[in-house]
Amino acid sequence: MRKIQTLWMALVGLLLLTSSAVFAEAEGDGQAPKYSYFSLEPEITTNYVTEGSRLGFINVKVELMVDDPKLVRELEYHAPLIRDAIIETLSQQTVTKIKSLSGREAIRKACLERVNELLLAETNRRILADLLFTKYLYQ
Repeated sequence: MRKIQTLWMALVGLLLLTSSAVFAEAEGDGQAPKYSYFSLEPEITTNYVTEGSRLGFINVKVELMVDDPKLVRELEYHAPLIRDAIIETLSQQTVTKIKSLSGREAIRKACLERVNELLLAETNRRILADLLFTKYLYQ
């Protein structure tokens, strides 16, 4: 039993040593990160189009991805414009689109396109590489 424990400990130690060497190699390659992210804070909560008199609400947490860390400052400056565009896009969606997976992806793409259009008009370049919903709740 003691030999099994010793072999097990040696195996775990070897795995830890190997994995830490791989991580050190990946961290030390000298390249800057390819993408940077900017979180729109606070989360966005708005209503959406429903059938009848009942209100529907959606809450999303939005992360904006850029391919140059220097562009994060542009996003910070234009955050109110970005937030407004996303709220406007979400509030025009129907209940079936909000609740379906394909609809969610279409909404995400619509938000990305709308924000990029506005940023292009303001900065003369497309800033966003992607727009991600890291939280997506509806009621």
